[in-house]
Order: sequence, then structure tokens, then C-alpha cells
Amino acid sequence: MRLGLISVGQETNDFNPVPTTMRDFAAFGLYEGEEIFARLRGVGQVGGYLAAVEASGRDVASVPITRGWATAGGRITTECRLHFERRIREGLRAAGRIDGLALQMHGACAAEGVDDVEGAQLEVCREVLGPDIPIVTSLDHHANVTRRMFELSTAIVGHRTQPHDPFDTGRIGAELLMRIVAGEVRPTTAWRKIPMVTHQEQFLTSRHPMKTWFDRARAMEAADPRVLQASNYPMQPWLDVAEGGWATIVVTDGDRALAERLADELADLAWSMREAFQVREAISIDDAVRMADAEPRGVVVLSDTGDTVFGGAAGDSNLILEAMLRLRIRGRALVPLIEPCTARRLVAAGAGAEVTLEVGGHGAPAFFRPITVTGRVRHVGGGIVRAADHSQPEVDMGETAVFDVGPVTMLVSELRGLAGNVPDVYRAFGVEPRDYKMAVLKTASNFQYFAPITSRVIRVDTTGPGQSQVETLPWRRIPRPIWPLEPVAGWRR
Repeated sequence: MRLGLISVGQETNDFNPVPTTMRDFAAFGLYEGEEIFARLRGVGQVGGYLAAVEASGRDVASVPITRGWATAGGRITTECRLHFERRIREGLRAAGRIDGLALQMHGACAAEGVDDVEGAQLEVCREVLGPDIPIVTSLDHHANVTRRMFELSTAIVGHRTQPHDPFDTGRIGAELLMRIVAGEVRPTTAWRKIPMVTHQEQFLTSRHPMKTWFDRARAMEAADPRVLQASNYPMQPWLDVAEGGWATIVVTDGDRALAERLADELADLAWSMREAFQVREAISIDDAVRMADAEPRGVVVLSDTGDTVFGGAAGDSNLILEAMLRLRIRGRALVPLIEPCTARRLVAAGAGAEVTLEVGGHGAPAFFRPITVTGRVRHVGGGIVRAADHSQPEVDMGETAVFDVGPVTMLVSELRGLAGNVPDVYRAFGVEPRDYKMAVLKTASNFQYFAPITSRVIRVDTTGPGQSQVETLPWRRIPRPIWPLEPVAGWRR
């Protein structure tokens, strides 16, 4: 069998006004053809696909077509959208006959003027392949599954954990695709949309309530061989689109009634736990900083929930930095900042220079205001950084400076990259995170990279494009009523 592979994705945060451009995609690698496998063997969804094919013992010829991935951010530009639609169309035409397509996407990507980028890309695939070639679409579990995505996919699979395991998802998708192409199973899919958008603090699948929901999906798969895949999609809560909301999908081997019944059950379970999904744990900024500074040992992670770069925020929040300086912390702290104008100015000043400038608030001014600081540039650099423990092994940070402001060491970068959420990013610039008492992470749940050196995690209740207070965000397009923005009697409409 000949299987095509396309891996294209971005997660959109509609409350981040900074657009995602082709440079953001290039920072994570734009690959074509065999370069995709050469670069990504063993990592991410592509690595999972290759592992499944190689372990299957089947006679499979893989046709890698295009790969483009960007970190989460504002809506992708029209240039980006058209580029990938063109590469998908041209690549599939050039591939010749294929028996099936592994289509690896995020599922929560929006573009300038287009809410459903993945649905549009699936339409391009169907335009070339026709209605009968199997397409198995694999998604991040924070995807927003739309009707077009559901109708144009032969089957849909999703991440099974948060933090995510993209390798696992790529493997599952490839295994299912091979079974479909071989005629061993006849997928029938049921889809349910749930009018709900909850904050990020209860997204971890290692604990209730998300664990309860995801464990039930795994139990469905284990209990009945007819259940090929059960996947839940708690949509990331900052996507303001016309079909927004949670979803669940069940794929069975030719048993539509079973798929429909189990999809209802998963939707009912999520709805029954909606209050638990809204439990808040984050504490005030000042209290969080004081607690971290008082800890007997480090590294204490301070989760900047409102400026979660891994959730698409701009990375320019200075709220925790301001509190650290105002409260005169005793311990040393790491604070990342993604701000192109500030990074360029510090790099231009050069290592050793003392600089006074305004930092923060240049990307998302509706949430943050610049503050003035004085510090010394310790190191300047940038470009490609290697991250051994991340599914993206290389990322371009752009121009980058290490900037010491009193007890705070700032990593100021031009591009979002991995936002200081991975220790290797600091080490690439000569900074060892183990030497610090606390570290601000621009994520609400991806603490796993710092876990080996972390003594405690404290969620900080910060405002921003990724804030937990979803009720106060300026929603314009999401379908209403939706819980908890309004009272909703039930998920069935």
C-alpha cells in the first residue's frame, strides 16, 4: 500500500493580536518530501507514524508530502493559509496514486477571515483524492472539531494525554489507517458537540475530572474490539470561532449504533462534570511570588496562566516580573519575555552593556502595560536552539538576549520558540536553571520539561490572552449560549 503523509498545524489564540506568520512556521521547520522523515524520525507525530509502519510488517510505501508546524499564537496570516493549501494540493497531485492519507493537524487553527483552517485543508485533500480514499486525521485533543472536519475525514484520532504525547497519536493514526486500507475494518464515526468552554487549570489528564473523562474513553476501547478509537476534545479556551466548543468522537468497526451510543455517553459524562472543570486553583500574583521566595529549596515553577505561550499568548506579560521587583525577592528568578523590539535593542547594546528600557506589553497591549527596568546584558545570541527533551528537536528563537535585572534573569527573544518552558533553551544561552530559586513558565500545564528539577508548581492568576477567567474575555464569534458564559440546560440542542 502507498500512504501519503501531511503534517501541518498551529493552535490559534484569538485574544492574541500578534499574527502567526511564515517566519513562525519556518522557526519550527518547513520540510518537504523525504526531508520530513530525515528530520523527524523518532519524534512527534511523524516519528509515531514511521514507528507504526516499520513495526507493522506490512508492505508500505510512504509518501511524505509536506510538513509545517508553528507554536501557538494569533491567527495565521492569509499568506500562511494559502501557502499550505497550495503545498497540500500540489503535493498530493505530484504523489500519484496513494491508497490512504495520514493527515496530522492541530485542529484549533484559524486564519485571517477563516475560522476553520483544518476543514479547508481537508477540502483540498478531498478535491485531489476524491471521496473514497481513506483519510485518517489526527488531532491535538484541544482541537475544535467542526462539521467539515468530521464529514471529510474517514476517521479522527486524538491525543490521549495532557501533557501531550504526539508520538503516540501519530502511531495510533498510522495503525488505524493501515487497517482501513487493508480492508480489515470499516470505520463508522459518531461526533458530538458540547456547548462548553472552560479554563485551562483542569486540563491535566493525570487527575480528576479530565482523567475521569479520558479514562472512560480508554475503557471503551479496551472493552469492545469494535471500538477502534474514542477521543475527547476539550477545546482550548481562547478560540473565538463560529463552531467553537468541546467535542467527542467515537469510531467503530461498522457499528453505527454503538458509535452513536458511546459518543452520547462521553458527552453526558463531560457535561455532568462541568462544575469540576471550572474549579480554580491559581492564586494572586503577590501571594504566589511570596510563596515561591519563601520555599526552602528551588526550583519553584510559577505558571503564568494568562500568558501561556504554549496556549497561544504573545509572551509579553510583565506582571510577575513587576511583582518580583516590587516585592524585592531574595531568591534568584528566571523570567522569559517574547518581545521582538526589546530583544533587538538588547542585542544591539551588546554583552556587558547597562540598559534602561521599557519591557512587556508591546504584543498584547489590551492586557499589559510596559514597565521600566534597568539591567545588564549578560549574553547575546539567537538562532537555532536544540531541545533534546521536546517533540520539536530544533527551534529558531530569533535574536535573543540574557538580561539581568536585579535578582531576575530575563531571557528576551524575538521569536516565540519554546518560550523558556524547556530548560535546554536557557542552557543554550549559558544559563543553568538549577542555579535559580524560581522560574516563570509561560504555560498552564506543560511543566513536564522542568519536572526533574522542580520542587513545587504554583499557578499564578494572571490576566492575558490565555487567562483562566474565560467569562471576561471579549468573545464575538463563539456560538451562544455556551456554558459557563451563560446558563445552559443541557448539551443536546
